[in-house]
Amino acid sequence: MNKNLTEDNPHSDDVPEEGARRVIDGRERVFYSGYWIRTYPAPANSLEAKKCLIEALTRRLFNHTEHGLNIPGTRLAEARQNYEEESDVALKRVKAGMLAGSLFNRATDIFCCLVELQTRGVEIKGSDALTRECGRCLLEAMELGRFVLHRSGEEGIDELWGEPFRAFSVPVEEFYENRYIKIGQTKRDIDRIADAMADTFTRIPAFARVEPLIRAFAHVARIKTEILRTDPDIFDVWPRMVAAGERLANFSPDEDAGAIPGVSGGHRVSDGLKLIHAGRDLVFFITRARTPMPKSTREYIERCRVYQETGHAPTAPTPLPA
Repeated sequence: MNKNLTEDNPHSDDVPEEGARRVIDGRERVFYSGYWIRTYPAPANSLEAKKCLIEALTRRLFNHTEHGLNIPGTRLAEARQNYEEESDVALKRVKAGMLAGSLFNRATDIFCCLVELQTRGVEIKGSDALTRECGRCLLEAMELGRFVLHRSGEEGIDELWGEPFRAFSVPVEEFYENRYIKIGQTKRDIDRIADAMADTFTRIPAFARVEPLIRAFAHVARIKTEILRTDPDIFDVWPRMVAAGERLANFSPDEDAGAIPGVSGGHRVSDGLKLIHAGRDLVFFITRARTPMPKSTREYIERCRVYQETGHAPTAPTPLPA
């Protein structure tokens, strides 16, 4: 049994099927990847609902990716020309993201017009030319999204680039269900990072007391992952996560745990602190995006392994400039 099953659902000893739903402590939850995830009512499958969803997903996308990509849809032709005429590989990658951003904004502009027409009694069909153009913009933006990095500079988050197109092309209820699947995977990766941190640092005398701080931070991060920003509980959960992250970042190693100053059990203490901070930051990135970052997670776990075996932590990727 997944160890988090009993933590998130103390009322059951059986492992449910993926997608099972139950009311736990007065709230409906759905089961994915070993976790019971809080559900929210899906809005009606209307153009208005899809417009609001695509607008929110586009804002979320720009919030988590590298800066400078939020190009207005009115500048689409200009963005495309700059992308197509660029020959430098590094510059073309960034311009691909700028073109993708403009395409997303153009799609949102079109959707707003469609909703406005619908409110005035104009019937909008899926075969309408504007509807097809909206879908084409979203699809092209999704394809260009592979060139864009997360704001940390470590990897791209393809899932975020695909979400607006998915919201456009499938019923809203189906979109919500897919998000629950991704949230379950996100919770799983948060625990993978926490397990790697705990396994590494509990073996080093100077860091022997840090595990409770790691577990407390991971616990509230899993809760934050499933909470929408519009949920009143955000005023409780987000401060708890920030405070737990600060306590972890402010952890003071036991300076008397090693005979050599700055070294404990053959491990450089300063490297260990940097690794703890990097793990804290990665969990924040994953939690806020509410989607896995598999490359960054694998690389962080590998850094923990190397530090445990050699006493030195490998250098982390350099974040993108703010």
